[in-house]
Amino acid sequence: MSDDSDRDELVIAARRAQENAYAPYSKFRVGAALRFADGTIVTGANVENASYGLSLCAEAAAVARAMNEGHRGGLEAVAVIGSGKKPVTPCGRCRQMLFELADLGATDPAVWCASSEDVEQVLLSALLPRAFGPGSLD
Repeated sequence: MSDDSDRDELVIAARRAQENAYAPYSKFRVGAALRFADGTIVTGANVENASYGLSLCAEAAAVARAMNEGHRGGLEAVAVIGSGKKPVTPCGRCRQMLFELADLGATDPAVWCASSEDVEQVLLSALLPRAFGPGSLD
């Protein structure tokens, strides 16, 4: 796992992404940042929609952006920050999306779950044990 300066840099990137969240309905703004082995950081923010089911989580937006920029594997760390007092974790859908990206490079990234007051660290494999991924289709 990475050191505190790596964690802090990624949480700050997620916090900056959070500023771009579009959350007029829930008012719950979320930012996410993904760090890859080459040092690239890709961010995303949640985007709500009046048809709630069409909303995008910050992590999903970041994964889609990363894939569109050509990142396939090499995911080393993730930071996600929400506007609540308690650290926020990726939802089930986002855990699956993060796993798919991580599994392409056979990594188990650290996930830093943050709030304005605290940061907790967990491995993606602990958030999504026995995950279904590309290797499951063989």
